[in-house]
Amino acid sequence: MLKVAPSLLAADFLRIGDEIRRMKEAGADWLHYDVMDGAFVPNISFGQGILKAAAGAELLPCDVHLMIERPERYIEEFAAAGAKVITVHAEATNHLNRVLHQIRDCGCLAGVALNPATSPECLRYVLGDFDLALVMTVNPGFGGQKMVMSAVEKIAEIDAMLKRAGVQAEIEVDGGVNEKNAPLLIGKGATVLVAGSALFHAPDAAAFIRSVKA
Repeated sequence: MLKVAPSLLAADFLRIGDEIRRMKEAGADWLHYDVMDGAFVPNISFGQGILKAAAGAELLPCDVHLMIERPERYIEEFAAAGAKVITVHAEATNHLNRVLHQIRDCGCLAGVALNPATSPECLRYVLGDFDLALVMTVNPGFGGQKMVMSAVEKIAEIDAMLKRAGVQAEIEVDGGVNEKNAPLLIGKGATVLVAGSALFHAPDAAAFIRSVKA
């Protein structure tokens, strides 16, 4: 079943608790939690403290996207803070296989994220070691960007790769997702859609999620 994961980066930071509750009531499945270090991406966002508070409220499972260099340094801390899914960038670590096993050893689902210009070929060598492949359809670092359409084809490529190998994993898409392009992404094989500005700024969040899932 398709999952919708609101990106906390697009929330009203003065009302984060209320915003998470609003997304839960609107029918969201996960909470997408973007962690940025100002090095791997040109921005700084949230750390473990806010995650611990969000996860402690037990409203939505926390899907943590680490846009940081050498993510292996912080896997245990984010897992302890309450992450259910931890995704690292293939471009950010020299030892992807090791990091994925590190995430699973902490009791979390392990994800691999690919920037728009990164080939999905790197996933071939860790098939079976991850539970989620995250296709970035914008260059990470800022919300509200327009979708990079050339990255959309990777969704189908990854879906075909997983099916050929007999491996089950979620295919998540993050970047510029809205009601208009959601059917295209789902048709390519996406099973989790991260929605930021389009969802949080929608007049009716519940109607947005119903529309996407329909």
